[in-house]
Amino acid sequence: MMQSGVSGSADLASAPLLDIDSARATIRLNRPKHLNRLQPDDLDVLMKLFDRIEADPAIRVLVLTGTGRAFSAGYDLGSIAERAATAQEQIAGSAFEVMVNRLEDLAVPTICRLNGGVYGGSTDLALACDFRIGVDNCDMFMPAARLGLHYYKSGIQRYVSRLGLDNAKRLFLTAQRIGAAEMLRIGYLTAMVPAEALDEEVDRLVAILAANAPIAIRGMKRTINEIARGRLDEEAADRRHRDSMRSAEINEGIKAFAEKRPPRF
Repeated sequence: MMQSGVSGSADLASAPLLDIDSARATIRLNRPKHLNRLQPDDLDVLMKLFDRIEADPAIRVLVLTGTGRAFSAGYDLGSIAERAATAQEQIAGSAFEVMVNRLEDLAVPTICRLNGGVYGGSTDLALACDFRIGVDNCDMFMPAARLGLHYYKSGIQRYVSRLGLDNAKRLFLTAQRIGAAEMLRIGYLTAMVPAEALDEEVDRLVAILAANAPIAIRGMKRTINEIARGRLDEEAADRRHRDSMRSAEINEGIKAFAEKRPPRF
């Protein structure tokens, strides 16, 4: 069932598109002629789609992907030299950071289906997902140093916490392009597959995540993200642990294990 933040055919350039299929939601960036470069209006659409997904208890997993030969060329800053100092551009830049942080904080697990290259701000958009599965001919680069842009702090923090200090410095300070094999080696990619195997690998991970206990997953994802940021709410994490020990989920999980069957959460 294809549902969209805008009207119109999925074959035409548009704002991001939403498809819901049982426990899986898919958001597809849909400006293929411009390598799915995000426009300012797309940010609000994405925020509304994230809210909609999180409000639907039937949705267990979000897949984020792109149309065509690239995942995304990032955020359309236009002419940085002309616009960087304007209040409008500062607000737009802040809106992009807020949107990416919202994706990282989304309660359900997220998979970035990297159907092609990932550039600029979209490298952080993908990094905000919990898993990144990419085709073996994808590549990435972060051009901030070439543009004279000091990247926003939460994006740099994500690079450091996910990829390590040395890799974050290499990617930000040199602005060099790296290929899929190197993306896998440094941990940017969770998995690398041939293009013909991309959907199968994504579907396999979706099935695994959708079959596990959703409340436990949501709580552990939150705790893991807080630890990565160095801002763990210990009391809340302890409370989630205690609550899980008395939950219907753990009762079903233990019963299913004893009966040698898959759990039904």
